[in-house]
Amino acid sequence: MAIKFINTGEPELSEEEESRTAEITRGVRRLFLDLGFAPLCELTLITGRRVDVAGLNKKGEMIVAEVKSSIPDFKSDQKWTEYLDHCDRFFFAVNRDFPTELIPTDVGLIIADGYGGTIVRESPTLKLAPARRKNLTLKFARVAAERLTGFLDES
Repeated sequence: MAIKFINTGEPELSEEEESRTAEITRGVRRLFLDLGFAPLCELTLITGRRVDVAGLNKKGEMIVAEVKSSIPDFKSDQKWTEYLDHCDRFFFAVNRDFPTELIPTDVGLIIADGYGGTIVRESPTLKLAPARRKNLTLKFARVAAERLTGFLDES
């Protein structure tokens, strides 16, 4: 099943950037699985903001990756700091051609392509508040179940 990117009101991505975004996102999903996190794309938080890829592990830890496919895509994003209160670790995910010196040094960094990803800079631990963790975990589970049901209904 292909990921359909939702228009968030940000500048439209070119076809090339859409393709690059899809490749980076796929690599992040694969990396999260390798790290023991179940990935979920386009998860809307209780604030109404939507994270690109969220991951939940067996301990209930939540990680988030914000995918950036180009310099303009990165520079136009003013909302990413709002994600920090909604995860235990936060990463930017880019491809190997992205100038990583633009990424803030106080967050994690993933280099990814269509086949996988690598954490090149670990994220500091942010530690979710217990009530927010419960809310996010329930939201994650419900969204995943709803998407699975929709997928099965299409089959």
